[in-house]
Amino acid sequence: MTHIAVLGSTNMDLVVYVEQAPRRGETVTGRDFRTIPGGKGANQAIAAARSGATVSMIGAVGDDGFGTRLRSTLEHSGVTTDHLRTVEGPSGTAHIVVDDEGGNAIVVIPGANGTVDRLVPGDEGLIASADALLLQLEIPLAAVLAGARTARAHGVRTILTPAPVQPLPPELLAATDLLVPNEHEAATLTGLADPFAAGAALLDRVPRVVITLGAAGSVYLTRDAEPLAVPAPRVTAVDSTGAGDTYVGALAVALGEERPIREAMTWAAAAAALSVQREGASASMPYRSEIEARYPS
Repeated sequence: MTHIAVLGSTNMDLVVYVEQAPRRGETVTGRDFRTIPGGKGANQAIAAARSGATVSMIGAVGDDGFGTRLRSTLEHSGVTTDHLRTVEGPSGTAHIVVDDEGGNAIVVIPGANGTVDRLVPGDEGLIASADALLLQLEIPLAAVLAGARTARAHGVRTILTPAPVQPLPPELLAATDLLVPNEHEAATLTGLADPFAAGAALLDRVPRVVITLGAAGSVYLTRDAEPLAVPAPRVTAVDSTGAGDTYVGALAVALGEERPIREAMTWAAAAAALSVQREGASASMPYRSEIEARYPS
């Protein structure tokens, strides 16, 4: 079974559902409010575990009720939390507005995630034992870079989601095997709106890129082959929160199982399509049996 380590954030998502998101200075009435465990790191860990991998989470939660629930949710989904430390203070939170078209706007408060600024004893050994390391940018960049360096030193595949998007140090990109931005992140990183042009520009910095395009699917670019476009299943979205993390978690599992890239992307797109038909981030992520029913391997 594929072993995936995830170094990243855990947040409690505080989600409000509205017909239309408020504009600046505007107050609107929502129809529902929920607290749902999330965070890009935890989301990817849960997605990978439900997709069939053995998954270990490296990160931090606070010593509050949110932290207890975040840890419990990861463990209930099959994620090992031995390297998820508890620190004094609040857990991270994400304040999310979801409209009736399934779109969202998010404000993240790092909380305990801000303390994950280095690897601690045991983290390097865990990363070295994995088949792949998943990274995002909701923890301090110093820790992300340390994780990528460690993975590279031990020959572990590194998959980086550059979100929230920010300038990426050349050293981090040099230690990244696969970069998975969405189309907006790719445009911000390169200044190019066309995903194929943005992907081609990113190949100057990393060997492989998958750019997710939401309902339009995803594209894959590498230095030694023609670009590949893979469509997404047509579904009616209820809530797109966590869809990108679902895609990355499932993609990492498929690549760990040595599936061809087109098949891996199609399988990941099926997982993401299932997730957007449900509310919430981690709560919406499908299990392997559901993905296989949608796209048999």
